[in-house]
Amino acid sequence: MTGTEPHTAAPQADMAAIRAKAETLIEALPYLQRYAGRTFVVKYGGHAMGDERAAMEFASDVVLLKAVGINPVVVHGGGPQIGAMLAKLGVESTFVDGLRVTDKATADIAEMVLSGAINKQLVGWIARAGGKAIGLSGKDGGLVTATKVTRTRKDPDSNIEQALDLGFVGEPTTVDTGVIDTAVAAGMIPIVAPIGAGEDGETYNINADTMAGALAGALGAARLLLLTDVPGVLDKDGALLTDLTPDKIAALHQDGTINGGMIPKLETCVSAVEAGCEAAVVLDGRVPHAMLLEFFTARGAGTLISLASDSGS
Repeated sequence: MTGTEPHTAAPQADMAAIRAKAETLIEALPYLQRYAGRTFVVKYGGHAMGDERAAMEFASDVVLLKAVGINPVVVHGGGPQIGAMLAKLGVESTFVDGLRVTDKATADIAEMVLSGAINKQLVGWIARAGGKAIGLSGKDGGLVTATKVTRTRKDPDSNIEQALDLGFVGEPTTVDTGVIDTAVAAGMIPIVAPIGAGEDGETYNINADTMAGALAGALGAARLLLLTDVPGVLDKDGALLTDLTPDKIAALHQDGTINGGMIPKLETCVSAVEAGCEAAVVLDGRVPHAMLLEFFTARGAGTLISLASDSGS
């Protein structure tokens, strides 16, 4: 209610639903108190990015976090959109061991898509949901200084390690949070594109998970949230693992429980918590309002990674 509508009593049949909503708010109270004034870094991408309804729900959830005193910082990806633009412009992509080689033309297009179209679209979604957002990249205000990523692979014939040149693909080396601190103090929600500048003056495309983890560590965030297309980290029977520590993750990696694309995500989570983030969460972004379920209920909704298993969700 806005305060201008006439007050009317709810029908008796609706009172159970109203009481349930009140109970939900009461359940959320200790979490609201715990996280007031803290920072949440959210990596947004995957399924939800291409779905207008899901995007609007995400924006509403982010605005709600801000409204209750939490400071959300959103880092977004955009791999499929970059691929579509490269195809539209007739720029061919090459891959080495599944990794896109980012030449100068590809890097320019990636920056255009990430810092331009996607970033401003998310700023617009936040505005439609009633919030105030500001679009940034790692180049703004010296936020992220990047260095060229180096990778190696074994030659199948000689078994000798060979260096892979992935072009203008980078990783964060230093983070200066000043521009984010300024935006947050002004009541805005930073929306960050994963682009950084190197000391050599070049522009580097950075993996969005890696970017989010670096920011979470530098900001001392209460939570790093990686929205994915899976429920979280699963055991060998497909059951959700709700709490993990770096030692447990290492053991699960060793026995093959953790594999594929989940490995770099969990490496990012471990790096973030070791750098000062309180805890990280791997969460299914396809579930409506999954962030709110994770943060504001006792049940949680994903896999929590922290240095101590008793840090809670």
